[in-house]
Amino acid sequence: MNTRNLVAEFIGTFALIFIGAGALAITQTNLANLDKIGENVYGFDNLLTVALAHGLVIVAFCYAYGHFSGTHINPAVTLGLLVAKEIKFTTAIGYWIVQFAGGILGALALKGVLPVDGDLGVTILADNVTIIQGIFVEIILTFFLVNTIFNTAVSGRGGNLAGLAIGLTLTVCILMGGPLTRASFNPARTLGPAIASGIYSDIWLYFVGPAVGSVMAAALYVGILKDKKQK
Repeated sequence: MNTRNLVAEFIGTFALIFIGAGALAITQTNLANLDKIGENVYGFDNLLTVALAHGLVIVAFCYAYGHFSGTHINPAVTLGLLVAKEIKFTTAIGYWIVQFAGGILGALALKGVLPVDGDLGVTILADNVTIIQGIFVEIILTFFLVNTIFNTAVSGRGGNLAGLAIGLTLTVCILMGGPLTRASFNPARTLGPAIASGIYSDIWLYFVGPAVGSVMAAALYVGILKDKKQK
C-alpha cells in the first residue's frame, strides 16, 4: 500500500474537518438567535461561509493531492469507487482507517484551538427535520457528489477542471442541505466532531445515507454512464 496515498487522505480529511467544521462552529456560535446547541439556524452569509469553507478545501486538495490518492477524503466516496471496482479492497480499508483518523484528530485539534464554546460543527438534524427526511437528504446529496466524481475525475472527462467541479458540487449541496442536516454526506466529517463534542444524535443516518447514495452513484456510472471503452 502506498504510504503517500494514505498521508494524502489523512491530511485532506483533517483539513476538511478542521476548516469546514471549524467554520460551522464559529458561525453558529456567533449567531445572535442561536440559543441552544443543536438548533440549525443560518443566515445566508453564514451558510455561504460554511459551504465555501468545505468546498474550497476540496478544490485545494484535489489539485494538491489528487495525483497521489485521488483525494477521496470521504469514506463514502471510497465506498463508491470500491463498488465500481476502481480501487482494490485493501486500498479502501487503508483509506477508511486514515480518513476516520484524520477526521477525529481534526476535530480534536479544532476543540483545542477554538476560542468559543459550541458543538464543533457536529452534524445533527434541524429540529423540524425527521429522521426519514434527514436520511433522504444525505442519500440524495451524496449521490450528487459521488456522481460528479465519477463523471469528471474517474472518467477523465473533467480534465483539469475536475477538482473545481467536485468542490462546487459539495458547495451547492451544503447550501441546500446545511439548514436541514448540516450536510455531512461524509461519515468521517460526522464522526470526528461527534467524538470531540460527545454528541451522537442520529449518528447512524450519517453513515447509512452516504453509503446508500454513493452505491447508487456507482451503480449508475457502471451500469449506464461509463464509456463502454472503459469497461
